[in-house]
Amino acid sequence: MAVIGESVLRLEDQPLLRGEGRFVADINLLHQLHMRIVRSHAAHGTIESIDAAEALDVPGVVAVWTGADVADIPPIDFRQVGADQMVPYRQPILAQDRVRYVGEPVAAVFATDPYIAEDGAEAVVVEVSELAPVLDAAGALGDFDGRLDTEAYVFTEQTGDVDAAFARAGHVLEAEFSVGRHTGVPLECRGAVAVHHRNTRTLEFLGAAKVPFQNRDALARMLGLPPSGVVLREAHVGGGFGVRGELYPEDVLVALAALRLGRPVKWIEDRQEHLVAANHSRDQRYRLRVATDVSGVVEGLEVEFISDQGAYVRTHGATVATLAAAMLPGPYRIPNYRVTGRVRLSNKTPAGTYRAPGRYESTFVRERAMDAIAAELGIDRAEIRRRNLIGSEEMPFERGVDALGTPVVYDSGQYEMMLDRVMGHIDYRALVASLAERRANGELVGLGLGFFVEKSGLGPFAGSRIEVDPSGSVTVTTGEASVGQGFETVMAQICTEVLSVELDTVSVVHGQTDQMSYGMGAFASRATVMAGTATHAAGVALRRRAIEVAAEMLEASPEDLELVDGAVRVVGSPTRAVSLGAVASALGPASPHVQDRPGLVAEEWYTTSHMNYPYGLHAGVVVLDPDTGSVGIERYVIAYDIGRAINPMLVEGQIVGGAAQGLGGALFEDFGYDEIGQPLVTTFMDYLMPTAAEMPDLEILLSEDAPSPLNPLGVKGAGEGGTNACGAVIAAAVDDALGRPGAVTSLPLTPERLHTLCRSGGGSS
Repeated sequence: MAVIGESVLRLEDQPLLRGEGRFVADINLLHQLHMRIVRSHAAHGTIESIDAAEALDVPGVVAVWTGADVADIPPIDFRQVGADQMVPYRQPILAQDRVRYVGEPVAAVFATDPYIAEDGAEAVVVEVSELAPVLDAAGALGDFDGRLDTEAYVFTEQTGDVDAAFARAGHVLEAEFSVGRHTGVPLECRGAVAVHHRNTRTLEFLGAAKVPFQNRDALARMLGLPPSGVVLREAHVGGGFGVRGELYPEDVLVALAALRLGRPVKWIEDRQEHLVAANHSRDQRYRLRVATDVSGVVEGLEVEFISDQGAYVRTHGATVATLAAAMLPGPYRIPNYRVTGRVRLSNKTPAGTYRAPGRYESTFVRERAMDAIAAELGIDRAEIRRRNLIGSEEMPFERGVDALGTPVVYDSGQYEMMLDRVMGHIDYRALVASLAERRANGELVGLGLGFFVEKSGLGPFAGSRIEVDPSGSVTVTTGEASVGQGFETVMAQICTEVLSVELDTVSVVHGQTDQMSYGMGAFASRATVMAGTATHAAGVALRRRAIEVAAEMLEASPEDLELVDGAVRVVGSPTRAVSLGAVASALGPASPHVQDRPGLVAEEWYTTSHMNYPYGLHAGVVVLDPDTGSVGIERYVIAYDIGRAINPMLVEGQIVGGAAQGLGGALFEDFGYDEIGQPLVTTFMDYLMPTAAEMPDLEILLSEDAPSPLNPLGVKGAGEGGTNACGAVIAAAVDDALGRPGAVTSLPLTPERLHTLCRSGGGSS
């Protein structure tokens, strides 16, 4: 039954369409308490006092905690790319002695009703002696705690002889670029419910998706419990994008309160909290030099950048910065490369990952540099890219740097083929000529290109267990997670094809830490690659076992049997058959067919030490309105090669959603702060995002020209390619429209900034 490659409808949608979704806000337990966080109103300062007396007098308030009450709980540790020098910069669950950003938790109020909890929180009086905030991470270093400054981590990666490349260069480009601060703002804000089951000595934590096993282990470690004593369960998720699902201070407080107060505890974040407390992202500044020969072939690249981490180093550690460094060379050969990354703190909301973390920023920088080289040398922008692309014959291509603890080795790619495909699709030469004619007639219209390489399939492992019951129903259980990307559908499609069963007989269990021994989660575009490969392997093993048992039942040789339509049958004699359900029935505990365990079940694990690398090319046409500063996107093309698409419709959905977020970051979304560190964006009145009116009709060119050789399905991740190059394309198209190469050096290009740029006639933005 061939369903891989088919655009089947999402299995996840039926309960949501019927209004039967169970989000964390829908979970209510008997006798539960509600938590409300008291947050800092100062960007930086020492805590002089916290008076909770009035709050404790509010009827229904059960407890108020300050930093002193949780001083025995360690700060939240890193789950990725940690380093010893960053350890002192971890965040405590409640501020200890000093506050470092507006929105930092300083106290927690627990009450019998959410409104009472909010009343209690408003009654808590916090006195802070304010200190000067650090708001420019690229400026002078500030004081973190009286001992440490605000530079948390510095690293350098190098391959080749960079100095020699510059010494022989025919041309050298020097430039500076920056990407502003924005984040994922999912439809559903954060939330959690925790309950301590005394009879089983188990702490159950509901609602957190993305990395359930890592969060389980972290909670157990922080609370002094065995991992087996903590169970995490996913609820439905209203968007993730890297922001939701990490372990935040509020999550630990909910779990700790369930233990200490002896009642279930619930916390639901409001949007104003979310915008100042959940992870921000991006916010990087770059200085680079590029050495080329006279034909524009890049011989060397030297980069230094600063990543503004915000007030603390949270669970991601230096993930964003190291990914930016590793992926900055993109699809180009660049034999000599040196990069220095500086992770610095500021008195802003802490930062973490957000769709295409580090790559959105570095693609903007790299593609801006390629456009600048083309302009300075008088070479066509598509041609400059072609001259530098890695050839398919060079695959696998060793980049010479590491990312997330593994060497960057591009597994496969047909980069020039993709360039040709997009150039043909948009009729590049004719389009360039047409736009030039329109500009000559007074229109501000331009074209931008953005080539990129993504990373996906982060290991080191994923597992899957498939079991068929006597009715023929199939259950796939995996330790991975879903954040709304269609995970259940894709796993079911893989299982369906391998076992030749109907799709509606397959159910998928995920995100429950008591159902599998190990798991990782849904991040880094890894779910289909890792869990999909494990599910495929488990299906193959179960099929083999079913045929072995059916051979005994049918008194036939296994070589003469085939699995078709959910039944094992003799080839050429379809009436001699036994269903998978019947095989499962024959594998009861007392069955002579049983080997190591009863039941028709198989569990397999996929391990890998390498990621794989999808790639793509965006092309966009924009028209500018100099009076309003608006950017109209007339046309936007996204070509993306993911090796093999299990469900093309879901892949296209990921691309479209990712593009909306990428375009939002390019044109609208920006977290600003005033001179004393007060956030200027605390509601959706201020945080601008694209709506359907601003989104173009996207042209998606999905290709499967370069299947990954690292897994039997040939798949690569699909979640971040729609976002990756949006900033680069918009910037290039605006340059082209203005006829001023290098005009745009920073994002976002908000209406106000574009209006200024259109009026300036020179300089950059």
